[in-house]
Amino acid sequence: MLALSKIPESQRTDSVQRAIDVGTEFLLSTDPSLADYPMGYSDKPNRSGFKFGYPIGYVTDVLQNMETLTALGFGGDERLLPAADLLLDKQDELGRWSLEYTYNGKTWVDIEKKKEPSKWVTLRALRVLSHFN
Repeated sequence: MLALSKIPESQRTDSVQRAIDVGTEFLLSTDPSLADYPMGYSDKPNRSGFKFGYPIGYVTDVLQNMETLTALGFGGDERLLPAADLLLDKQDELGRWSLEYTYNGKTWVDIEKKKEPSKWVTLRALRVLSHFN
């Protein structure tokens, strides 16, 4: 979905637009701050999805869903307000966000230290918040 959001609207094929429409409907089918999407193997969402991280790998997070939806023009959608509140609740007194999930030890280099303010998570969060009125 995030990759599809990068395609300019004028260059999206019907198939791409249908994929965006179906994906958007799915992401907004439940409160994005709860991320309790149907998954088939559990009644509860993976707790890692509520931990903001960088880089994003095989575990996505609520913030990435918000990145996708705001990139697609849904920043003004009221259904995103609880997720925006979750995002703001994680902001520290200096306006930063901490690295809560990391692939340190699984990549060639460690990007940042877990549980410390993260320039990358902060950048992601500020980009998302810039889409809200």
